Amino acid sequence: MRMYRLWRLLAAALLLSRTVSAATLNGRVTDPDGRPVAGARIVVVGALGAVADRETSADGSFEIDALPAGVYGIHVVKDGFTADPIRADVAAFDARTLDFALRVSALAESIVVSASQIELPLSRAADAMTAITAADLEARQIETVADALRLVPDLAVTRSGGRGAITSLFPRGGASNYTLVLVDGIRANAFGGGYDFGHLSAADVDRVEVVRGPESALFGSDAIGAVVQIVTKRGGRPRGDALIEGGNQGTERLAGSAAGSRDAWSWGGGIEQRRSDGFTGVAPATGERVTNDDDHLRHASGSLGWRRPNGPDLLIGGNVGHDERGFPGPFGTNPAGNFTRVDRVSRGINDSRQLGARLNHPWSSRVRQRIDLNVFDLSSQFTSSFGPSTSGTRRVDGRVQEDVAVNRSFAASGGVEAISERASSTFITGADGTPAPIRRAVAGTFGEVRYVASERLFVTGGARLEHLSRNRQRINSLNPKAAVSFVAKATRLHASAGTGIRPPDGFEIAFTDNPNLKPERSRSVDGGVEQRFAGDALVAGATAFFNRYDDLLVTVGRSLRDASRYKTDNISNAQARGLELTLDARPRPRLSLRASYAWVDTQILSVDGLAAIAPPPFKVGDPLLRRPKHQGAIDLVYTHGRVSAFADLTTRGRALDVEPSFGASGGLFFSPGYAVGNAGASIRFTRNFDVYARVLNVTDRAYEEALGFPALRRSAIVGVRVAAGR
Repeated sequence: MRMYRLWRLLAAALLLSRTVSAATLNGRVTDPDGRPVAGARIVVVGALGAVADRETSADGSFEIDALPAGVYGIHVVKDGFTADPIRADVAAFDARTLDFALRVSALAESIVVSASQIELPLSRAADAMTAITAADLEARQIETVADALRLVPDLAVTRSGGRGAITSLFPRGGASNYTLVLVDGIRANAFGGGYDFGHLSAADVDRVEVVRGPESALFGSDAIGAVVQIVTKRGGRPRGDALIEGGNQGTERLAGSAAGSRDAWSWGGGIEQRRSDGFTGVAPATGERVTNDDDHLRHASGSLGWRRPNGPDLLIGGNVGHDERGFPGPFGTNPAGNFTRVDRVSRGINDSRQLGARLNHPWSSRVRQRIDLNVFDLSSQFTSSFGPSTSGTRRVDGRVQEDVAVNRSFAASGGVEAISERASSTFITGADGTPAPIRRAVAGTFGEVRYVASERLFVTGGARLEHLSRNRQRINSLNPKAAVSFVAKATRLHASAGTGIRPPDGFEIAFTDNPNLKPERSRSVDGGVEQRFAGDALVAGATAFFNRYDDLLVTVGRSLRDASRYKTDNISNAQARGLELTLDARPRPRLSLRASYAWVDTQILSVDGLAAIAPPPFKVGDPLLRRPKHQGAIDLVYTHGRVSAFADLTTRGRALDVEPSFGASGGLFFSPGYAVGNAGASIRFTRNFDVYARVLNVTDRAYEEALGFPALRRSAIVGVRVAAGR
């Protein structure tokens, strides 16, 4: 009944739409030499976010009509360039001419949706945020989102093997289930926050947005440590591309995408098929040949939008995915001698489906309503020597939000969100042995205020009250967030503070005698500075942070029996502090350099109620698992005429890990650090045809991101790309 009412609101808003008196903006965009720039995006941003988005034509000109009267910031988005935004006070039926002269910039402007309740320019975001564009992905020939995230400061990406292996993300010392993943605004995490980045394709991605730090004030549950939002291609000039590539280890990949707009309609879509035999050599641990490391992926996505000028903006989109992979086990480092043979039986299959609808409707130039309705389904099958098993997550999410522009500088948003989710597993059963899915309802009430002063001071504050209910248990959690950014000429200062939560997952609920399990919690504060040099050609940044993690769920054994009377309880604690350093440089339009370094110190703290005692086998002061203290990355992209080349290097210090076969019960060991380089190049033979090649792990280094699971050795890939509408 609740979802039926949401659909009625969608229909009613479409019928009540109306047109208001409007103005027109036009102008021209030129490069540093005065030549016209085609394909630059002109984005008009008001108190309620982005209200118009156009691309320049071949002569660099643009025109934006049907613009309501108001005060706007007009921003130019073009890879490798920037321009100072223009603040314009536009009257009804006004006609204004605005010209932009671009300059070379190490960081380009972008429009992001993950730092606030509305769309904002990246330059206004006060959070520690990174945007990775489609141009970044193509220039570096990146296959998966996980590989792109390796370029983001202080995100520890850990893949347990080669292509398609389980891939975890540890944000700023947080756990692997502390990152909320959104695909076009639809939650993609499993029940309880888990997410495997191993098969998150980059084929149809327009940009990847990463917010480091808790964002439960915006998104509620699961945004306890970071948010990764995938925005797929849609709208703009009609365009499309397709690629086919292959290489050693029997690797093959086919992918294609298309997007565009015409009149009131916009669309986008993509498909991908990938397979790899994986590692087929001799297992270092046993001397056997590995034959169960293969990986297969099929993925498709699509969206369709309709927008009426100064009226409703409707978007319907979704995606489906299927992947299958063998699990040969930890056939690499064998510190305790527990791995005795390669597993030739274990295989996993995952099927995911997402469908969502979103309606933005401006009731006036100062009031806008947004309605979202999303459905997510994830089903998994696993076969091992113990037999088959299944698991899954189903979720329905409905959201209503109101945005109000109070005056030229001050705006607010508020709304409600209702989530119904279910977790199932072969191993979660009732007393009679029949399946007993875990169900949970979440109701979130949120509000946010925003203040902008002369494109220099940006302040955002908000909170969300999360009400979680399961059976007879009721939990309320209030999560606030505040962020501020101040720009003084070439210097930007920023700071933020907030909290986050992660409710228990299905197994944590099913296998306990504790009726009062609580969400795990985080408290975080950060602050930093960004300094621009040489007219934006060089940008250096530094951000320091401190995170405290409380109410962590752990098993209560003998050593902790005085802290709790239950089998599991929220009694553990940890903390992380760190420093993130970044450097972006574009000394010439053809050359770009990006480098980052992160120092992260994590510590396990005493459990609640006991002094100097940590959950076994850890001791107080031990580092958290798989969180290296030192990690860094550097990448270089060079373009000259028809030739483009890239090279990158990622490095990581040693990290504490567990015995690969039996986990923490088998003992703790340090996994060595490593440095791995990749390189590639492409040649554009015609405007629509490219040939490219890349070599991953150029030096063929033997290393492991997760102890016991050998990473990908040297791999060469060659491919061709056909594109239209460039």
